[in-house]
Amino acid sequence: MKRMIGCLSIMLLGIAQLMAQQVADEQFYYPIIDPRYGIGNGPLLLFDEAHNNPVTLRGTYAAFSNLLQADGYRLRSTKEKINLERLKEAKIFISVNALYDSENWSLPTRSAFNDKEIEILRQWVRDGGSLFLVTDHMPCGGSVQALAAVFGIHVINGFALRTDGNPEIFSRDRKTLLANEITAESGKKIDSIMCWGGTGFTVPATAQIISLLDEEYEIYLPADANQIKRPIPDYIPKLPGKGFANGAYLRFGKGRMVIFGDGAPFSAQLHGIKSEKRGMNHSSAYQNAQFLLNIVHWLDR
Repeated sequence: MKRMIGCLSIMLLGIAQLMAQQVADEQFYYPIIDPRYGIGNGPLLLFDEAHNNPVTLRGTYAAFSNLLQADGYRLRSTKEKINLERLKEAKIFISVNALYDSENWSLPTRSAFNDKEIEILRQWVRDGGSLFLVTDHMPCGGSVQALAAVFGIHVINGFALRTDGNPEIFSRDRKTLLANEITAESGKKIDSIMCWGGTGFTVPATAQIISLLDEEYEIYLPADANQIKRPIPDYIPKLPGKGFANGAYLRFGKGRMVIFGDGAPFSAQLHGIKSEKRGMNHSSAYQNAQFLLNIVHWLDR
């Protein structure tokens, strides 16, 4: 249990410390001037809480829930394994930081979703459903590899970290945030977003990249997540991060999918003894909330 919250961000402090020092920011508020729907009149978004997810709509992702409800969407958590009858009720299925085992953070990493669930979800998207898949650093990345693979996406089961330790700002100016249907939504243009660790992935030619890792990143591949600490040991294998995506979207049959490699940007947290802001509430993440709304609007068509 002490390891579960670590998937949301990587501070290289130790899992127990993260658990003790990270809470939802109940004061976070983002004004929506023109809601997509009247309150409670929008389509249903089904939020996965059935795969050892360390985030819940009442917990760390409360700000996520509040923001989308203010935009008129209906949200419901589900603690059931994926089944078609439940999916048919929803417009968008959201899974954040699914894990096979919340206690075991060593290799090998097993899939959080069984083969039947993956096939049901793949066919549901092909038939017109929308999937928002958010993952994070090891072992979260490895836990969704099998699911992402059926959409042609290869998720790295590692830690994508800046080599200089600077804040992770993805921007148009740096060419790490690309212009596309999501970042250039009419009247809601996104110029920068902020992240806090995570992982990278490759996408098929049919996908559109939202954000990219650059030469300032390396993706570390430890045998155990607890090996990641400053300074990062030389014996841990690594890949150059440049060219790997950490955000992308694609059309799949009649449906749509968005995948993101970090869970923290869509939360609003108070971290540590000093209650430092992390997520949509951070001053440098001032567009993260609109970015989330743009993602959901695209998935909603």
